[in-house]
Amino acid sequence: MNTQIILDYLSALSENNHREWYHANKEDFKRANAEFLELLQALMLEIGKFDSSVLPHDPKDLTFKIVRDTRFSHDKSPYNPAFRAHMSAKGKLPVPVGYYLMIKPGGQSFLGGGLFADMFKEATAMVRDYIAGNGEEWERIIHQPEFEKYFAVKGTALKKVPAGYQKDHPQAEYLKYKSWYLEYPMEDDELRDAAVFVTKAAELFRIMKPFNDYLNKALVDFQMPKR
Repeated sequence: MNTQIILDYLSALSENNHREWYHANKEDFKRANAEFLELLQALMLEIGKFDSSVLPHDPKDLTFKIVRDTRFSHDKSPYNPAFRAHMSAKGKLPVPVGYYLMIKPGGQSFLGGGLFADMFKEATAMVRDYIAGNGEEWERIIHQPEFEKYFAVKGTALKKVPAGYQKDHPQAEYLKYKSWYLEYPMEDDELRDAAVFVTKAAELFRIMKPFNDYLNKALVDFQMPKR
């Protein structure tokens, strides 16, 4: 595992974000992508020590394309200079929630978890209902000292508690949310030693797991919309 190859390629792509450069350097992409898949495999094996649900998947099925959909974006650069993956019981689908990794040079890399997809209104409603009925468990998880050392719950939120929920509910602030997720930023230097990175990332994902488990209990009956 050579994460420097990954960082060097993505840095170069960021500076040359056009199709001509990408196709002229396709072999460099293949090398960097192969290193990323190897890194993912090592990380999955470590995660598997506390969450075996990720183990059946092939790393290449958990990654996202670097080609951007620019149809509705002001930014017309064709590529996202990042390698990304989501590891969960059902692969890279956003539900069930799992463990998210983005490597993007320049201090933009991060480890993530939870529900990022606030466009799924049914999922949002299911989590709100679960928090409303299981607030004490929620508080125990997010206020564990080990959890608070590394994470704070983030998410898109409404200005007011939505209709149907008590405005003075103990978890009122979290009932405003439409998504509930965690991010742990990582500097490039933290990625250069692959073995050290894998160990640290797996440990942070272990600390994150009770949060993911809570959301997955809320989302157990959620069905992804059919295309």
